[in-house]
Amino acid sequence: MTDSLRPTIKIGISSCLLGNPVRFNGGHKASRLCSETLAHHFEFVPVCPEVAIGLGTPREPIRLVGDPDSPRAVGTKHPELDVTEALTAYGKRIAAGLTDVSGYILMQKSPSCGMERVKVYQANGHPVEGGGSGLFAHALMQARPDLPIEEDGRLNDPVLRENFLTRIFAYAEWQRLLEAGLTRKRLVEFHSRYKYQLMATDPLQYKALGQRVATVGNTPLEAFAPAYFSQLMSALKTTASRGTHSNVLQHLSGYLKRDLEREDKQELQRLIAQYREGIVPLVVPLTLLKHHFRRHPDRYIANQAYMQPHPENLSLRNGI
Repeated sequence: MTDSLRPTIKIGISSCLLGNPVRFNGGHKASRLCSETLAHHFEFVPVCPEVAIGLGTPREPIRLVGDPDSPRAVGTKHPELDVTEALTAYGKRIAAGLTDVSGYILMQKSPSCGMERVKVYQANGHPVEGGGSGLFAHALMQARPDLPIEEDGRLNDPVLRENFLTRIFAYAEWQRLLEAGLTRKRLVEFHSRYKYQLMATDPLQYKALGQRVATVGNTPLEAFAPAYFSQLMSALKTTASRGTHSNVLQHLSGYLKRDLEREDKQELQRLIAQYREGIVPLVVPLTLLKHHFRRHPDRYIANQAYMQPHPENLSLRNGI
């Protein structure tokens, strides 16, 4: 599907990342990646849990205290201000209400929105090592385990960014499949599209999911499909390595072995080797592969999500 024909995809996001002045000090934490790059490809649904539960702007800051596995969210100056239940309840409400989003970007280190490593203070005034999760984020992740969720800071890593956005587009495609009406045939076709993407991210789950799909006729679809999709999304969360990407590139090149001249084969193998060694980014051998497949079309390969799992002008594979 060309980029211009891709349906609009909604993503939930911490409101402060879009430049909205909702932080405790009346400021924001605007992310250029979100507001200047990703905004061209997604429709953002901004959410600020603190404002939503009635805390003003500006306001007294809150922090996490107590057990890092089950912390309380209290005021830094007035500990009697306890918004633990309110933040948790709002996270559950958003998880249940935003059923049309295909991903979520959270503000890092926030006592409400941080996914991990959020400071959790002890009675001695010092934070515990390792930290915990923000209460809104924890409730959201617990309620929507398949939903692609990431922190803004981690998206500065090109590998994590490419992985996160790949998962968003896979999730959105599954949502469209459910809306259109899921059948066993459509599920098998969907899985077929993601075979090489799975091979790149998690070769073991690539095999396990293939075996699972082979039994799709043995279980009622309404029970089979959610379990399959959960396993798929968990597998796609694994970040691909240069080694696994190279393995996929070699598999793809095998479809061209009868079509390419010796010099073309040698050039392709040289670029795959250079990618594996870290000399060139993934986009280099992949671009050459696409060039050869344009000259020698293969319907199966053309349908593979791996060939273009996200809009080309995001340039996500230029940095990995």
